[in-house]
Amino acid sequence: VKRHFTASAYVVQGGKVLLHYHEKVRLVLPPGGHIEANETPAQSAIREVEEETGLKVRILPLKTEATYISPRTTPSPRLIQIENIDDPVEGQHEHIDFIFYCLPVGLVQEPGGWYWFSPKDLKRGIVDVSGNLLVPPNDVVELGTEAIGLA
Repeated sequence: VKRHFTASAYVVQGGKVLLHYHEKVRLVLPPGGHIEANETPAQSAIREVEEETGLKVRILPLKTEATYISPRTTPSPRLIQIENIDDPVEGQHEHIDFIFYCLPVGLVQEPGGWYWFSPKDLKRGIVDVSGNLLVPPNDVVELGTEAIGLA
Protein backbone atom coordinates (compact mmCIF):
# COMPACT_ATOMS: atom_id res chain seq x y z
CA VAL A 1 0.00 0.00 0.00
CA LYS A 2 1.31 3.43 -0.96
CA ARG A 3 1.41 5.84 1.99
CA HIS A 4 1.64 9.63 2.27
CA PHE A 5 2.53 11.52 5.46
CA THR A 6 0.07 14.32 6.24
CA ALA A 7 -0.77 16.69 9.11
CA SER A 8 -4.14 18.09 10.20
CA ALA A 9 -4.92 20.87 12.67
CA TYR A 10 -8.02 21.36 14.78
CA VAL A 11 -8.00 25.14 15.37
CA VAL A 12 -9.98 26.09 18.48
CA GLN A 13 -11.24 29.48 19.64
CA GLY A 14 -14.09 30.52 21.90
CA GLY A 15 -15.36 26.99 22.42
CA LYS A 16 -15.54 26.27 18.68
CA VAL A 17 -13.41 24.44 16.11
CA LEU A 18 -12.71 25.57 12.51
CA LEU A 19 -13.84 23.23 9.69
CA HIS A 20 -14.77 23.38 6.01
CA TYR A 21 -16.33 21.25 3.30
CA HIS A 22 -13.49 19.61 1.36
CA GLU A 23 -14.71 19.44 -2.25
CA LYS A 24 -12.29 16.72 -3.38
CA VAL A 25 -13.10 14.19 -0.64
CA ARG A 26 -16.65 15.48 0.02
CA LEU A 27 -16.23 15.59 3.79
CA VAL A 28 -16.27 18.29 6.48
CA LEU A 29 -12.65 18.45 7.68
CA PRO A 30 -10.09 20.60 9.49
CA PRO A 31 -7.21 22.22 7.61
CA GLY A 32 -4.42 19.84 6.65
CA GLY A 33 -2.31 18.40 3.90
CA HIS A 34 0.88 16.64 2.89
CA ILE A 35 4.07 17.07 4.91
CA GLU A 36 6.74 18.65 2.72
CA ALA A 37 10.43 17.73 2.59
CA ASN A 38 12.46 18.99 5.57
CA GLU A 39 9.32 19.83 7.55
CA THR A 40 8.29 18.38 10.90
CA PRO A 41 4.65 17.28 11.22
CA ALA A 42 4.01 20.25 13.57
CA GLN A 43 5.51 22.72 11.07
CA SER A 44 3.34 21.19 8.36
CA ALA A 45 0.17 21.58 10.43
CA ILE A 46 0.96 25.25 11.13
CA ARG A 47 1.78 25.93 7.46
CA GLU A 48 -1.35 24.18 6.18
CA VAL A 49 -3.58 26.24 8.49
CA GLU A 50 -2.04 29.49 7.26
CA GLU A 51 -2.18 28.44 3.58
CA GLU A 52 -5.79 27.28 3.76
CA THR A 53 -7.30 29.82 6.17
CA GLY A 54 -4.88 32.74 6.45
CA LEU A 55 -4.73 32.21 10.24
CA LYS A 56 -1.52 32.04 12.23
CA VAL A 57 -1.65 29.35 14.92
CA ARG A 58 0.43 27.68 17.59
CA ILE A 59 0.27 24.03 18.63
CA LEU A 60 -1.63 23.37 21.86
CA PRO A 61 0.94 21.45 23.95
CA LEU A 62 -0.11 18.09 25.36
CA LYS A 63 0.24 17.41 29.09
CA THR A 64 2.61 14.56 28.19
CA GLU A 65 5.16 16.75 26.33
CA ALA A 66 8.78 16.14 27.32
CA THR A 67 10.39 19.08 29.12
CA TYR A 68 14.12 18.32 28.72
CA ILE A 69 16.31 20.63 26.64
CA SER A 70 18.56 18.32 24.59
CA PRO A 71 18.16 16.86 22.11
CA ARG A 72 15.53 19.26 20.82
CA THR A 73 11.96 18.01 20.51
CA THR A 74 9.05 18.86 18.25
CA PRO A 75 5.45 19.10 19.47
CA SER A 76 3.74 15.73 19.69
CA PRO A 77 0.54 15.10 17.76
CA ARG A 78 -2.59 14.23 19.75
CA LEU A 79 -2.68 11.03 17.71
CA ILE A 80 -1.75 9.60 14.32
CA GLN A 81 -4.59 8.35 12.12
CA ILE A 82 -4.27 5.97 9.17
CA GLU A 83 -6.87 7.04 6.61
CA ASN A 84 -7.89 5.13 3.49
CA ILE A 85 -7.87 7.44 0.46
CA ASP A 86 -9.44 6.73 -2.93
CA ASP A 87 -8.01 9.45 -5.16
CA PRO A 88 -9.07 9.68 -8.83
CA VAL A 89 -5.48 10.55 -9.83
CA GLU A 90 -3.33 8.74 -7.23
CA GLY A 91 -5.64 5.75 -6.79
CA GLN A 92 -5.99 3.84 -3.52
CA HIS A 93 -3.49 4.83 -0.85
CA GLU A 94 -3.24 5.70 2.84
CA HIS A 95 -2.57 8.93 4.67
CA ILE A 96 -0.56 8.66 7.87
CA ASP A 97 -2.13 11.79 9.40
CA PHE A 98 -0.51 13.56 12.37
CA ILE A 99 -3.37 15.24 14.25
CA PHE A 100 -2.64 18.46 16.18
CA TYR A 101 -4.80 20.79 18.27
CA CYS A 102 -4.01 24.48 17.70
CA LEU A 103 -4.85 27.93 19.00
CA PRO A 104 -4.93 31.11 16.88
CA VAL A 105 -2.28 33.76 17.37
CA GLY A 106 -3.47 37.35 16.95
CA LEU A 107 -6.66 38.64 15.36
CA VAL A 108 -9.08 36.00 14.11
CA GLN A 109 -11.83 36.35 11.55
CA GLU A 110 -13.85 33.57 9.94
CA PRO A 111 -12.03 32.74 6.70
CA GLY A 112 -14.26 32.45 3.62
CA GLY A 113 -15.62 28.93 3.22
CA TRP A 114 -14.69 27.99 6.79
CA TYR A 115 -17.07 27.68 9.73
CA TRP A 116 -16.68 27.67 13.51
CA PHE A 117 -18.43 24.57 14.91
CA SER A 118 -19.53 24.37 18.56
CA PRO A 119 -19.80 20.92 20.19
CA LYS A 120 -23.54 20.94 19.35
CA ASP A 121 -22.81 21.99 15.74
CA LEU A 122 -20.35 19.11 15.40
CA LYS A 123 -23.15 16.64 16.18
CA ARG A 124 -26.02 18.24 14.24
CA GLY A 125 -24.16 20.14 11.50
CA ILE A 126 -24.12 23.74 10.26
CA VAL A 127 -25.95 25.21 7.26
CA ASP A 128 -23.43 26.88 4.95
CA VAL A 129 -23.95 30.05 2.86
CA SER A 130 -25.41 27.96 0.01
CA GLY A 131 -27.96 26.29 2.28
CA ASN A 132 -26.15 22.93 2.45
CA LEU A 133 -26.05 21.06 5.76
CA LEU A 134 -22.41 20.42 6.71
CA VAL A 135 -22.14 17.40 9.03
CA PRO A 136 -18.64 16.23 9.98
CA PRO A 137 -17.71 12.51 10.01
CA ASN A 138 -17.59 10.76 13.40
CA ASP A 139 -13.81 11.05 13.88
CA VAL A 140 -13.95 14.82 13.25
CA VAL A 141 -16.83 15.14 15.75
CA GLU A 142 -14.85 13.21 18.37
CA LEU A 143 -11.52 15.00 17.82
CA GLY A 144 -13.14 18.43 17.43
CA THR A 145 -15.06 17.97 20.68
CA GLU A 146 -11.91 16.86 22.50
CA ALA A 147 -9.89 19.78 21.09
CA ILE A 148 -12.52 22.26 22.31
CA GLY A 149 -12.43 20.65 25.77
CA LEU A 150 -8.63 20.87 26.01
CA ALA A 151 -8.21 24.42 24.66
